[in-house]
Amino acid sequence: MANMYSRIRASSSLIKRFKHRATTTGNPLLWQSRILARSFTTTEGHRPTIVHKRSLDILHDPWFNRGTAFSMTERDRLDLRGLLPPNVMSSEQQIERFMVDLKRLEVHARDGPSDPNALAKWRILNRCMTEMRMYYKVLIANIEEYAPIVYTPTVGLVCQNYSGLFRRPRGMYFSAEDRGEMMSMVYNWPADQVDMIVVTDGSRILGLGDLGVQGIGIAIGKLDLYVLPVMIDVGTNNEKLINDPLYLGLQKHRLDGDEYLDVIDEFMEAVFTGGPIDSNTFYVKSLKIFKANGHLSCYSSYRNTYRMFNDDVQGTAGVAIAGLLGAVRAQGRPMIDFPKQKIVVAGAGRKVKEIHRQGLKEGSSLVEVVQQVKPDVLLGLSAVGGCSQRAECTPEEAFSILGDNIIFASGSPFKDVDLGNGHIGHCNQGNNMYLFPGIGLGTLLAGSRIISDGMLQAAAECLAAYMTEEEVLKGIIYPSISSIRDITKRVAAAVVKEAIEEDLAEGYREMDARELRKLNQEEISEYVKNNMWSPEYPTLVYKKD
Repeated sequence: MANMYSRIRASSSLIKRFKHRATTTGNPLLWQSRILARSFTTTEGHRPTIVHKRSLDILHDPWFNRGTAFSMTERDRLDLRGLLPPNVMSSEQQIERFMVDLKRLEVHARDGPSDPNALAKWRILNRCMTEMRMYYKVLIANIEEYAPIVYTPTVGLVCQNYSGLFRRPRGMYFSAEDRGEMMSMVYNWPADQVDMIVVTDGSRILGLGDLGVQGIGIAIGKLDLYVLPVMIDVGTNNEKLINDPLYLGLQKHRLDGDEYLDVIDEFMEAVFTGGPIDSNTFYVKSLKIFKANGHLSCYSSYRNTYRMFNDDVQGTAGVAIAGLLGAVRAQGRPMIDFPKQKIVVAGAGRKVKEIHRQGLKEGSSLVEVVQQVKPDVLLGLSAVGGCSQRAECTPEEAFSILGDNIIFASGSPFKDVDLGNGHIGHCNQGNNMYLFPGIGLGTLLAGSRIISDGMLQAAAECLAAYMTEEEVLKGIIYPSISSIRDITKRVAAAVVKEAIEEDLAEGYREMDARELRKLNQEEISEYVKNNMWSPEYPTLVYKKD
């Protein structure tokens, strides 16, 4: 994903300008590879990155600090000799040392994985944020193992305990006390460019309810795939937090009605039109959720004005649709048969008007509904329960009651169930992380004016088509988390393609709308791949301001 700091982007921007010129010079991909080979000037394979700090200032900058991986030449050049242990380690050795520390927790855990153990791992991973590239290297190399630590389900524990876990600030906080100041506050963020924002008001976090300012943990969790986490603190209705002397947020009840909307309006105007924001910067907002009561109409007006989407509503729906399409494939039917599926939604809310058409009565129990409708799909959206240990239905319960001829999916990760006789009940994780990074990246690279329903549908269909026929026939409808970067690339390419087809794409940096329209499917995929950020160590060269 695009880099946070403009100064780091200098070399990639130069390469893209060469690539743009290459479109008129034979095969652009072949020409680009020649340019890459000639333009790099260091033995590490990177153009130097100019920095305006050295010595301890470099070590205290998480984006440039690489700890023991600084070569002796760089230590001399940046005045670091003597400030680090003498042994120069490769990034592979650093990862190994880091992993040993994490594995030590598992050795000492008497009862296997537990909440304290998960939080301890989160703390260790969080300490690694002093070396940002190292942190992302660890995640990429071990994403299947540590996605549950940095995101669902451990992020729920982090949010619940965030006031006690807080050590250093991450992200930005806009509160009801900042009304009238938000336009100037955006200047306080140190980066020259911000590509994406994940914003929450903390009112509904992973089925755990109102966590107030502590909800920023969910935005930080998404930061590992986005850029800037933001907390909008308009108070909390959680009495426990209001009365907690250690709580970090506003200890007053939530704003509602026009007062609430005034804060949101000011925030939206500040981050979209104010501050030191580059005009080519694009934002994607994950509104998690701006109070469900009466504010969805407000969100609808926002999404037709700004580049944004609501991950709780549209991201969850997209992942659910992808899973449902996969379930249709598992029945041996084409995905176009999806409308023929009978779906019962437990917790559909007051908006559903199909009850009387199906001959059902208001107040019917879930069992009565299932017995009468005989659905193909049961969606649990009641918000009774929550993540992991508070789940509405566990895989063991589902398989023990219904047998092995079912497909089970949950937002949180669960282990597969041994059904005996060599049969395995696969527990699919229908997590939003399969879609929101690709939707964000695709929107950014397309320069789409808005995020349309068609773009979201293209993302969902791309995810549904990712699984092989052999996998879906086994009941596996979502891919392994280890494939997340490849999934993100494909989803982003699908989003870019749809934005082009809907004439919403305005281009990104050197790739303008006209050039975008010339790309075929393979070239779109290559364009996305070339713009996905990788945590490589650049060569640093000091230069005075």
